[in-house]
Amino acid sequence: MDELKNRKTTRLKNADYNRNQVVFLTICTKERRCILSRIVGTGVLDGQKIELTKFGQIADKYINQLSDFYADLSVENYVIMPNHIHIMLWIKGNENGPSGTPVPTVQNSIPARFVSTFKRFCNKEYGTNIWQYRSNDHIIRNRKDYKEHLKYIYENPIRWYYDELYAEE
Repeated sequence: MDELKNRKTTRLKNADYNRNQVVFLTICTKERRCILSRIVGTGVLDGQKIELTKFGQIADKYINQLSDFYADLSVENYVIMPNHIHIMLWIKGNENGPSGTPVPTVQNSIPARFVSTFKRFCNKEYGTNIWQYRSNDHIIRNRKDYKEHLKYIYENPIRWYYDELYAEE
């Protein structure tokens, strides 16, 4: 338990994760198990496509439902890879929370709430926890950064075998 207390944050120091912006999220499966999808096709003539597993279909369902559930965010784009998910999340935040109270803490920021709720809903339907404890996020800084991350989502299936999160299925 002390190990968890001493973990360093991956968050950008002094960043407000609740203001109007786009955040790029990466959520990985435990032990990077390839249980969410399969990359099919040769990539030569037919292109590589994503074929969702039962776990991936459930994740897809909750990504879309949560986008409708939260008024202060929307999922701009995402890809469900075999052992991880990338999501472009548009935060429609402001300086105060919905009730006019100060914004939540970093641990209870809009992206953190989204990831927590997403994992909880998925795990309930799975009957087990398939997710790593942490997720990674990156605040999109400008239009170029946005385009690069959007391109990364689109090209991720094509580059799967060269991806740093690649693992044998």
